[in-house]
Amino acid sequence: MTIRACLLPLAAALACTAAAQERRNWFDDPFVQATSGLPGCPVPAPPGMTEEEMREQAHVRAQHGNSCYRSGRCRLPNSYLYDKELIPRVAQYLRLDGRFDDTSVWVLGERRLVTLMGCVRSGQQAEGLERAAMQVDDVMGVVNLLMVGTQDQPRYRLP
Repeated sequence: MTIRACLLPLAAALACTAAAQERRNWFDDPFVQATSGLPGCPVPAPPGMTEEEMREQAHVRAQHGNSCYRSGRCRLPNSYLYDKELIPRVAQYLRLDGRFDDTSVWVLGERRLVTLMGCVRSGQQAEGLERAAMQVDDVMGVVNLLMVGTQDQPRYRLP
Protein backbone atom coordinates (compact mmCIF):
# COMPACT_ATOMS: atom_id res chain seq x y z
CA MET A 1 0.00 0.00 0.00
CA THR A 2 1.38 3.41 -0.93
CA ILE A 3 1.52 6.43 1.34
CA ARG A 4 -0.86 8.15 -1.02
CA ALA A 5 -3.45 5.38 -0.60
CA CYS A 6 -3.15 5.66 3.18
CA LEU A 7 -3.57 9.43 3.14
CA LEU A 8 -6.69 9.51 0.98
CA PRO A 9 -9.09 8.35 3.75
CA LEU A 10 -7.53 10.86 6.13
CA ALA A 11 -7.91 13.67 3.60
CA ALA A 12 -11.55 12.71 3.01
CA ALA A 13 -12.24 12.72 6.76
CA LEU A 14 -10.63 16.14 7.15
CA ALA A 15 -12.65 17.50 4.23
CA CYS A 16 -15.88 16.24 5.82
CA THR A 17 -14.94 17.83 9.15
CA ALA A 18 -14.17 21.15 7.46
CA ALA A 19 -17.47 21.05 5.56
CA ALA A 20 -19.36 20.28 8.77
CA GLN A 21 -17.71 23.32 10.45
CA GLU A 22 -18.46 25.69 7.56
CA ARG A 23 -20.56 28.63 8.73
CA ARG A 24 -23.58 29.39 6.56
CA ASN A 25 -26.68 31.52 6.87
CA TRP A 26 -28.90 28.41 6.92
CA PHE A 27 -32.06 30.33 7.85
CA ASP A 28 -31.37 33.24 5.47
CA ASP A 29 -31.47 35.82 8.27
CA PRO A 30 -31.35 39.29 6.64
CA PHE A 31 -28.18 41.31 7.18
CA VAL A 32 -27.65 44.68 5.48
CA GLN A 33 -25.46 47.74 5.80
CA ALA A 34 -27.60 50.77 6.56
CA THR A 35 -24.95 53.51 6.67
CA SER A 36 -21.29 53.83 5.69
CA GLY A 37 -20.15 57.26 6.85
CA LEU A 38 -17.54 56.31 9.46
CA PRO A 39 -14.41 54.88 7.77
CA GLY A 40 -12.41 52.20 9.59
CA CYS A 41 -15.34 50.65 11.40
CA PRO A 42 -14.84 46.89 11.96
CA VAL A 43 -17.21 45.04 9.64
CA PRO A 44 -19.38 42.48 11.46
CA ALA A 45 -19.37 38.86 10.39
CA PRO A 46 -22.51 37.97 8.49
CA PRO A 47 -24.95 35.65 10.25
CA GLY A 48 -23.91 32.05 10.11
CA MET A 49 -23.65 28.81 11.99
CA THR A 50 -22.37 25.31 11.47
CA GLU A 51 -24.66 22.54 10.27
CA GLU A 52 -24.69 21.08 13.78
CA GLU A 53 -25.71 24.45 15.29
CA MET A 54 -28.43 24.77 12.63
CA ARG A 55 -29.88 21.40 13.60
CA GLU A 56 -29.86 22.37 17.27
CA GLN A 57 -31.64 25.67 16.55
CA ALA A 58 -34.19 24.45 14.02
CA HIS A 59 -36.72 23.22 16.60
CA VAL A 60 -36.30 26.26 18.87
CA ARG A 61 -36.73 28.61 15.93
CA ALA A 62 -39.92 26.81 14.89
CA GLN A 63 -41.33 27.14 18.40
CA HIS A 64 -40.39 30.79 18.86
CA GLY A 65 -41.56 31.59 15.38
CA ASN A 66 -45.16 30.52 15.77
CA SER A 67 -45.76 31.21 19.47
CA CYS A 68 -46.07 34.89 18.55
CA TYR A 69 -48.90 34.07 16.14
CA ARG A 70 -50.66 31.67 18.52
CA SER A 71 -50.65 34.29 21.26
CA GLY A 72 -52.18 36.91 18.94
CA ARG A 73 -49.18 39.28 18.98
CA CYS A 74 -48.29 38.64 15.32
CA ARG A 75 -50.38 38.67 12.18
CA LEU A 76 -48.09 36.23 10.31
CA PRO A 77 -47.91 32.56 11.36
CA ASN A 78 -44.17 32.74 12.09
CA SER A 79 -42.33 35.78 13.44
CA TYR A 80 -39.31 34.97 11.24
CA LEU A 81 -41.48 35.70 8.17
CA TYR A 82 -41.32 39.43 8.96
CA ASP A 83 -37.54 39.72 8.78
CA LYS A 84 -36.86 39.66 5.02
CA GLU A 85 -39.16 42.64 4.51
CA LEU A 86 -38.55 44.34 7.86
CA ILE A 87 -34.76 44.68 7.88
CA PRO A 88 -34.52 46.53 4.55
CA ARG A 89 -37.18 48.94 5.87
CA VAL A 90 -35.21 49.52 9.07
CA ALA A 91 -32.04 50.17 7.03
CA GLN A 92 -33.90 52.57 4.73
CA TYR A 93 -35.39 54.46 7.68
CA LEU A 94 -31.97 54.85 9.34
CA ARG A 95 -30.31 55.85 6.06
CA LEU A 96 -32.95 58.49 5.20
CA ASP A 97 -33.20 59.92 8.73
CA GLY A 98 -30.18 62.20 8.15
CA ARG A 99 -28.92 62.16 11.75
CA PHE A 100 -26.86 59.02 11.11
CA ASP A 101 -25.01 59.93 7.91
CA ASP A 102 -21.67 59.96 9.77
CA THR A 103 -22.06 56.40 11.13
CA SER A 104 -21.32 52.92 9.79
CA VAL A 105 -24.13 50.61 10.84
CA TRP A 106 -25.19 47.10 9.88
CA VAL A 107 -28.63 45.69 10.66
CA LEU A 108 -29.40 42.03 11.37
CA GLY A 109 -32.90 40.65 11.76
CA GLU A 110 -34.11 37.59 13.58
CA ARG A 111 -37.68 37.07 14.79
CA ARG A 112 -38.63 40.78 14.55
CA LEU A 113 -35.61 41.61 16.72
CA VAL A 114 -33.24 44.12 15.13
CA THR A 115 -29.55 43.97 16.01
CA LEU A 116 -27.53 47.13 15.31
CA MET A 117 -23.78 46.66 14.82
CA GLY A 118 -21.09 49.12 13.81
CA CYS A 119 -19.71 52.50 14.79
CA VAL A 120 -21.18 55.83 15.85
CA ARG A 121 -19.69 59.18 16.91
CA SER A 122 -21.32 59.33 20.38
CA GLY A 123 -23.37 57.44 22.92
CA GLN A 124 -26.29 59.77 22.21
CA GLN A 125 -26.12 58.85 18.53
CA ALA A 126 -26.21 55.13 19.44
CA GLU A 127 -29.27 55.72 21.60
CA GLY A 128 -30.89 57.72 18.78
CA LEU A 129 -30.29 54.85 16.34
CA GLU A 130 -31.85 52.41 18.77
CA ARG A 131 -34.92 54.60 19.27
CA ALA A 132 -35.25 55.18 15.50
CA ALA A 133 -35.09 51.44 14.71
CA MET A 134 -37.73 50.76 17.36
CA GLN A 135 -40.12 53.16 15.57
CA VAL A 136 -40.30 51.01 12.45
CA ASP A 137 -43.56 49.07 12.25
CA ASP A 138 -43.28 45.37 13.24
CA VAL A 139 -39.99 45.79 15.17
CA MET A 140 -40.40 43.91 18.44
CA GLY A 141 -37.08 44.94 20.02
CA VAL A 142 -33.61 46.31 19.33
CA VAL A 143 -30.26 44.88 20.42
CA ASN A 144 -27.71 47.69 20.43
CA LEU A 145 -24.15 46.45 19.79
CA LEU A 146 -22.92 49.80 18.46
CA MET A 147 -19.55 51.16 19.56
CA VAL A 148 -18.43 54.77 19.86
CA GLY A 149 -15.55 55.41 17.46
CA THR A 150 -13.63 52.74 15.58
CA GLN A 151 -10.80 51.81 17.96
CA ASP A 152 -12.45 49.67 20.65
CA GLN A 153 -13.04 45.94 20.48
CA PRO A 154 -16.51 45.43 18.97
CA ARG A 155 -19.16 43.53 20.92
CA TYR A 156 -20.12 41.69 17.75
CA ARG A 157 -18.44 38.79 15.94
CA LEU A 158 -15.89 39.68 13.25
CA PRO A 159 -15.26 37.67 10.05
